[in-house]
Amino acid sequence: MQEKHLSSKTVFEGRAVKVKVDTIEKASGVVTTRDIVWHADCIAVVALDENDNVLMERQYRTAVGKVLLEIPAGGIEEGESPEEAVRRELQEEIGYLPGKVTKLGGFYAAPGYCTEYLHLFVATDLKASKLVAEDTDEIELVRVPVAEIKGLIESGEICDSKSVAGLLRFLTQQE
Repeated sequence: MQEKHLSSKTVFEGRAVKVKVDTIEKASGVVTTRDIVWHADCIAVVALDENDNVLMERQYRTAVGKVLLEIPAGGIEEGESPEEAVRRELQEEIGYLPGKVTKLGGFYAAPGYCTEYLHLFVATDLKASKLVAEDTDEIELVRVPVAEIKGLIESGEICDSKSVAGLLRFLTQQE
């Protein structure tokens, strides 16, 4: 059932993504193309405070033209481990340094066309520790009780894939 890769052509290269058109041969022998968005692996974090609240971010997302409620996430810098990226991203985005970081698994963001894999973590024992970074000044920190998470997903208030997948994985671990 695997496709045979015949060729690849980069048609766009930007700051965060690269778009390629791959020519493949299907198992049936049919030759066709696949549009592939290359994106580096990232981290996504369910950050819990001492009162059993999930620390989330409310921010405007230009691609969808909406303000979304999301779990913290971000890129893994060159030479950085996913765990180190968790610590840096939480400091930059929500102003906390986790005392404990636990791997929860991971998932592909959109495997039909994108290479991005998200490493999922739970962060606890949070200590205030702001690390100033670009593009984080308009992020609003929102504390959401764990008991309200499922309802916010069901209502569509939490609607981005990384947050839905990450929070549901976290909730199933709690049962």
